[in-house]
Amino acid sequence: MINKKQNFASTALLTLIMLCIQLSAQAGSASDLTKAGLIPKPVSVTATGSYFSLKPGASVYISSETKELRQVVQYLSEQPDPWDIPSGTITDYPVYSYRGAMLDVSRHFFGVSDVERVIEYLAYYKMNTLQLHLSDDQGWRIEIKSWPELAKHGGSTQVGGGNGGYYTQEQYSAIVQFAKDRYITIVPEIDMPGHTNAALSSYAELNCSGKATDLYTGIEVRFSTLCTNLDITYKFIDDVVRELAALTPGPYIHIGGDESHSTKREDYIPFINKVQDIVLAHGRKVLGWDDIAIATLKPNVVAQHWASVKNANLAVGQGAKILMSPAVKAYLDMQYDKTTKLGLHWAAYIEVDSAYIWDPVKYIPGVSKENILGVEAALWTETITNLKDMEYMIFPRFPGFAEIGWTSASDRNWDEYKFRLARQGERFKAMGINFYPSKLVPWEGAK
Repeated sequence: MINKKQNFASTALLTLIMLCIQLSAQAGSASDLTKAGLIPKPVSVTATGSYFSLKPGASVYISSETKELRQVVQYLSEQPDPWDIPSGTITDYPVYSYRGAMLDVSRHFFGVSDVERVIEYLAYYKMNTLQLHLSDDQGWRIEIKSWPELAKHGGSTQVGGGNGGYYTQEQYSAIVQFAKDRYITIVPEIDMPGHTNAALSSYAELNCSGKATDLYTGIEVRFSTLCTNLDITYKFIDDVVRELAALTPGPYIHIGGDESHSTKREDYIPFINKVQDIVLAHGRKVLGWDDIAIATLKPNVVAQHWASVKNANLAVGQGAKILMSPAVKAYLDMQYDKTTKLGLHWAAYIEVDSAYIWDPVKYIPGVSKENILGVEAALWTETITNLKDMEYMIFPRFPGFAEIGWTSASDRNWDEYKFRLARQGERFKAMGINFYPSKLVPWEGAK
């Protein structure tokens, strides 16, 4: 058992490693920590004017022999190049406890190595949660042993056709462990009762008609629904949640709940109420899109705000916490401008400055700091087919979103931040990241 002090020490050491990674690519800052251009911005930084060199083969000593500390030190001892690291004192702590990203692997499937790459990006910027959108109309992406056709049939295609894919339970467990090693929690999402065509195509008995639907490879939404009046539907959900809970040690199961326009309101509300009970029965907390607020929310439910201010306030009125993911600010699949070839723009065009200049506390009237659990940036993948596409839509907006989750709004300013972001360009290039070179960022003239 790791006590809180040991866990804090290992987390702090991992944070130090991520700071070193950022500093290693920033020429000219080796003796002045205040010029390092760190993201997220710390609470305070005091420089000594000196530095130390971490060279290959250096010995790293720890004062407490724990598995977690040994693991982090091993990670540090394996960066291969010499690092000149400025010395000083950093005081730091986050504004929000939940700082995450969501990756849609349903519209297009991404293999384990791609997901692990995204997890690494989260760790670099001190994010601590990755939500995996594991099911939708176009594909079911997780093996459920009690309902095997979900993955075999429902996972066989994706948007535009193609072979699709799914994670075996062993592969999913490997992702969970990879994330855990970097202090990141996986939140699995099974969207319901809408966004369910892959399941409806896999098992006829989940349809009110008793007939399986055809597989779907388009991008239109709002046409599918589980049959909410059948006992087999809740047996299905119970089995899925049971297997997911056994594979996922994190506190949340995400039940989706968005855009279920083919489900009558009088059917939707009792459905969400029953599903909450199922999740709670398996020892997990409920997370859902803010649409679920029209139901009777159980204690400790988190509503993820993406569109409806009314629903966010309904959730808060029932005592729920809000996870902030407003589409017009936090959807990473939204195009930067009219020239962007990837992504969509139904919510907004979101340039790098727009993604950064907003305050979760002031965003929704009636929703205050005490009501907000944290923030999450979402990448939907209707138009995203590979890792390089993903990187282009994630960077350079993602570091700014990480700072929104970590740094006080009073300490954030775009005119100052854009120069720190510019310094990150060297790191992006060193890591081989395919990023969008926004003209709003002075990449060549970084101070």
